[in-house]
Amino acid sequence: MKQERETSAPGSAIGQYLSNLKQLPGNLRRSMIRHGAAETSRARAQAVFSNIFLHVHSVKVHRFSLRWSYTFGLGVMSAGAFFILSLTGLLLMLYYEPSTQNAYSSMKDIIYIVPSGRLVRNVHRWGAHIMVICVFLHMARVFYTGSYKRGREFNWLVGLVLLVLTLALSFTGYLLPWDQLAYWAVTIGTNIASSPQEVTDALGLTDQIDVGALMRHLLIGSDQIGNNALVRFYFLHCIFLPMLLVMFVAVHIWRVRKDGGLSRPDDIGPELLEGIPKDAMAEKTFAQKSVKTYSLVAVVKGSHPENSGAPEDTIDAMPHAFVREFAAFMLILAVAVVLSYFSDAPLKEPANPSVPENPAKAPWYFLGLQELVGYSAFMGGIGIPTIALIGLGLIPYLDRDRNGIGIWFENQQGRSVAFVSSIFSFVTCVAILALTVNFGWLRNWYPDVPQIVITFVNPGTLLVGVFAAWSLLTIKKFDSIRIGAIALFTCFFVAFIILTYFATVHRGPNWQFYWWPSLWPGH
Repeated sequence: MKQERETSAPGSAIGQYLSNLKQLPGNLRRSMIRHGAAETSRARAQAVFSNIFLHVHSVKVHRFSLRWSYTFGLGVMSAGAFFILSLTGLLLMLYYEPSTQNAYSSMKDIIYIVPSGRLVRNVHRWGAHIMVICVFLHMARVFYTGSYKRGREFNWLVGLVLLVLTLALSFTGYLLPWDQLAYWAVTIGTNIASSPQEVTDALGLTDQIDVGALMRHLLIGSDQIGNNALVRFYFLHCIFLPMLLVMFVAVHIWRVRKDGGLSRPDDIGPELLEGIPKDAMAEKTFAQKSVKTYSLVAVVKGSHPENSGAPEDTIDAMPHAFVREFAAFMLILAVAVVLSYFSDAPLKEPANPSVPENPAKAPWYFLGLQELVGYSAFMGGIGIPTIALIGLGLIPYLDRDRNGIGIWFENQQGRSVAFVSSIFSFVTCVAILALTVNFGWLRNWYPDVPQIVITFVNPGTLLVGVFAAWSLLTIKKFDSIRIGAIALFTCFFVAFIILTYFATVHRGPNWQFYWWPSLWPGH
């Protein structure tokens, strides 16, 4: 009995074990959160520094960066949509089988047998649409606010890579249901990949160098879309492209922080900060407007444009920035769930290569290109998109004006040019589409015209030429490269919307023009 009492004494190993067990929850929490409750500015800074998910943010953010009307949270929404897609995609992978024999039946199982499978698939589908839209709008926001200037040129290029990867991710996922809609939409895409044959055939070089066939074979792994193509698309969609996108997103966010945070104007008046919380301690400490640059190490002489403004214009990233980011994420999640409740992701009949869809249409974000492909497969599917991407990539290196950053359209002149360019682009697109619908194009007028002429002289290249001329005239008139870039970007952006609408609504069976889908002929 004496020995037993000694063993259970408070100072014994058993007593210490029981005490440690009682303190386990608190010790576990302290081991994960070493900085304590984020009740002070110092604790909030430590929270950001010591958390792997939060440390990509700076401890302080400029108050202007929290303006909803400046960013609309589009960057956060894009990243949030990718997170939703990753989570729902992992759940779908548990039940999906990437083979032509079982892909379609596994999709049926997900919809009708797996608990909540229909909802998860619907959220995945709507999340993909939301991500594409947010990335497009985010690019437009960055351009129109001049946020590609002052050391941010490389990050603009990274953003373009993310745009391409987003479209590639959505396109590769389109084939996986293995139904008629997916099969024939991807058939259009793979045919575009082989469109260089249009040029090599016209030049008589296909026997020597068949670039189109090589590109198509690399994409689908065979002469026909089958099991090899499905497996390759599954690998690209679920492994390779997400890994690339995560890597470039990390670089993109890292460069945002290293380039001085979100862009902002040089002169930020009180009216631009109205309604945004203040840091009372910083205001009290830095009562006088500073003309120095505040670095992490010391206060140094001079100023840097990315650090302009005294510290009283900054505020703790936690909780102010994080609350807004969480709100943006919850917004797109709510939109995806609500849309998923009212609209199911389509699933048509099983893929049948012998029964083509008519009309066979690409995903909506490629329908503008499909309209151009109708005039020339090579220029519409490869040439013009390549020209557009190169042009976008060159913008920061041709527009070297350091003024106007962080201001929508730069000034009233820029807003006027954007408005007039929108009207010009709309009228030009509608006029060219009306011309081709009513009178055709060169092949209809001159049946013997060489194919090489049709390839490079078509409505798509005409649009590009007209827009380029409009941009050059704008540069000459206003003596501003930035204003000319606004004119060109606006023309292409509006043309993309018009062509997408036209191909969605007015193109029916055999790619003929109809005023409305209800007028399509019956089958």
